[in-house]
Amino acid sequence: MIFELNKPEATAQALAILRDPSYFQWYVIPLLVIVMFIYFTEMGKKNWKGIAGGMMLYGIHWFVEIVNALIQHWSDHALWTVPTGTAYLILVGVGIELSLMFSIAGLATTRLLPEDKTEKVLGVNVRIFYGVFNAALASIIEIFLVTTPAFVWVYPWWGALTVFLFVYIPFFLGATYAYYWEPKTQKIVLSSIWGLNIILLAIFIPLGFI
Repeated sequence: MIFELNKPEATAQALAILRDPSYFQWYVIPLLVIVMFIYFTEMGKKNWKGIAGGMMLYGIHWFVEIVNALIQHWSDHALWTVPTGTAYLILVGVGIELSLMFSIAGLATTRLLPEDKTEKVLGVNVRIFYGVFNAALASIIEIFLVTTPAFVWVYPWWGALTVFLFVYIPFFLGATYAYYWEPKTQKIVLSSIWGLNIILLAIFIPLGFI
């Protein structure tokens, strides 16, 4: 069962449009400006904790997408693909629109967090509660996405539960925990994950692995 495929053709479709600029659409530019405006506004407010949360989720997002692309290279099929519907496919499983959304998802999550990290919601610490809550919400949204042609879970065993546990839990718990870290810890962890992502991209894109 582990080698069975839901839609094996989705891999070839995604690879056919991978980083192909001919699919570019102008709406990407205002989306990028909106993301810039949001972060510049938070910088103006000196909301460094919220920015740390946003950058933490986005850094994990990039790492997960790189791993997914490497899985495709080494096994011929990624766990998920974006075979159509994007103005620019960055890696086999993520288009520019999804990536821009994830760039602000962590920042949005931190808006729910109180100043006191010891507070609880329904008896659960706020970091865990909002991390898990948003992970569950994102998983539900992804259930809808796979009903469209634009997003595919390639393997039958890869679905809402595995996405929830191995993708969205790290995403959103990373954001909620990073929000409360001391500035020194934020700098060390964020520079480490972003440094790793840059190194992996610099090695594997020229080699044609991702």
